[in-house]
Amino acid sequence: MRLAAAARLWGPPGLLLTFALHPALCLRPGRTAAPPHRDYCVLGAGPAGLQMAYFLQRAGRDYAVFERAPRPGSFFARYPRHRRLISINKRHTGKANAEFNLRHDWNSLLSHDPQLLFRHYSRAYFPDAGDMVRYLGDFADRLRLRVLYNTTIAHVTLDKDRQAWNGHYFILTDQTGQAHRCSVLLVATGLWVPNQVDFPGSEHVEGYESVSVDPRDFEGQNVLILGRGNSAFETAENILGVTNFIHMLSRSRVRLSWATHYVGDLRAINNGLLDTYQLKSLDGLLESDLTDLAVVKDHEGKFRITLKFFLEESNQSADAITLPQDDNDNFAMRVAYDRVIRCLGWKFDFSIFNKSLRLSSSGEFSKKYPLVKASYESKGSRGLFVLGTASHSVDYRKSAGGFIHGFRYTVRAVHRLLEHRHHHIPWPSTEHPISQLTNSIVRRVNEASGLYQMFSVLADIILLKENATAFEYLEEFPMQMLAQLETITGRKAQHGLFVINMEYGRNFSGPDKDVFFYDRSVGHTEDAWQSNFLHPVIYYYRHLPTEQEVRFRPADWALPRPTAIHHIVEDFLTDWTAPVGHILPLRRFLENCLDTDLRSFYAESCFLFALTHQKLPPFCQQGYLRMQGLMGTESLRRHGIESGLLRDYATVGRPREDGGQRPVGSSPAPGLPVQPLDGNKEEL
Repeated sequence: MRLAAAARLWGPPGLLLTFALHPALCLRPGRTAAPPHRDYCVLGAGPAGLQMAYFLQRAGRDYAVFERAPRPGSFFARYPRHRRLISINKRHTGKANAEFNLRHDWNSLLSHDPQLLFRHYSRAYFPDAGDMVRYLGDFADRLRLRVLYNTTIAHVTLDKDRQAWNGHYFILTDQTGQAHRCSVLLVATGLWVPNQVDFPGSEHVEGYESVSVDPRDFEGQNVLILGRGNSAFETAENILGVTNFIHMLSRSRVRLSWATHYVGDLRAINNGLLDTYQLKSLDGLLESDLTDLAVVKDHEGKFRITLKFFLEESNQSADAITLPQDDNDNFAMRVAYDRVIRCLGWKFDFSIFNKSLRLSSSGEFSKKYPLVKASYESKGSRGLFVLGTASHSVDYRKSAGGFIHGFRYTVRAVHRLLEHRHHHIPWPSTEHPISQLTNSIVRRVNEASGLYQMFSVLADIILLKENATAFEYLEEFPMQMLAQLETITGRKAQHGLFVINMEYGRNFSGPDKDVFFYDRSVGHTEDAWQSNFLHPVIYYYRHLPTEQEVRFRPADWALPRPTAIHHIVEDFLTDWTAPVGHILPLRRFLENCLDTDLRSFYAESCFLFALTHQKLPPFCQQGYLRMQGLMGTESLRRHGIESGLLRDYATVGRPREDGGQRPVGSSPAPGLPVQPLDGNKEEL
């Protein structure tokens, strides 16, 4: 009846059924429209996120960067609170080599645009944080990076799919509820959640992120700072001249960067409080476990420090609570404080990631950093990579991976890994004849910034070809992934390899070390293995180490025990070009490993080799016998004779001035003919 009535109003029943069923047809169970898909999603438009975006864009990849703020570098828009960065902006080195200069430029990102070097944005050695914000904005704009601003990713989860690159997609949901689907997720959100310690009275503590930066607000006050890192000392430095005194309390002793060689430890630019403490000017440092303490506010609004167990045993008013000085009248913190400031650093924000991603564990260290492998890929989710400051767990307190001058290179390493994994593009390499081996190593250890800054983390790899006639050179490979080199790079290591690393001497650095001890430097090549300061170390392996060998390597060794190892002696100028002190020992080491002669020769010498030896040096094989290489002229020949580097064969057999006859056919001992070598300089 209803249908018939409706038919009189709307026309034929079939039309009504069509309209009635249409919504149901549209909403029937089944797959809904897939969210927008991108191959690569980058979370965060800070330095690491923009660096990865640059490499993805240059490679022509499908990507997007999601940034919650209206511009890049939102962390630097607020921090450091007192606006002075502790990253070095060294504008002059006396050299024009761009790669070398990056060794001493701690703020620039890598790009092809020479205008996007930080030295164009600030003349200050320790620049203002505002200059970093301006630089990152220009970096994104000039390179036209694809950044979605004002987009806050509120939740990240997995969607299993066998068709996906990694067996699943990453589903990102933004603040509007819009979903985004990605094949690879690159997390570059940094560390921005303040570390806090839960103890009685912690509600009275002001945080570094919100405390006043106006020194006038601290005039004539007693101040207690919790923490002993750069944010704590930066805060103290700002108010040092206006307070009655500053006490600094932390769970462990202060670590000085010049003693540990770790740039995240206390820098000299912030350590004025150490002077005032040691020079008896009322300020001081104390060590105690913060979780054992309690802060009590008295009737005058002052803050008293007591022990937690005193508070737990008493239900009295604040003024009646037992204080440590009640039992011990010389308790160090028996004074009342006007302000207590928390400066305990930062940790990663895990809140937006679904537990299925397994980014964290119950361990204390993993509460600060996500769990990642040495390749910067998550241990729990394939295809999820952590970049920048948040990836610092790989080299925490060892190298510079938590800072721009370090992670710009680790980001590039991750990009190279992804290029091979998903696009079948092998790790970039250059191929050279074996005669160029020494020169290639010397050039890199003297110029390369990635090796220099990411010492003992990124290393150059030299893959030998069959019979050691040539080699492939791979730059800045994650050392701890050496066992997976062939899988990660697409290159073969079938005939042996060299690993070039930069290292400090063992047991030289540390908070309790005297790094200025007398005779701390090594100057003789035979003692190079005892070098203390940063210096190149070359490892030779006949075969690629296994995962087990890498994992169970000797303590304090960067790599498993090699077939042979060579230390290039430390150099005060970090200039390893001395012919006798640096290059000659290196060449001899390489020759011993390869059982060949790596010297270069004039055509005349190669000709004599061909007449007297069955096996020619590689330089002669690759040059002279192919009618290539340096041909000697008469002036060069005369210069060589006069300097004693060449024999004058034009006079062989002629009467000598003393009436004797020059021996014909006399030649040096087999192996190194042409000219007897009386010393290192002659061998060169």
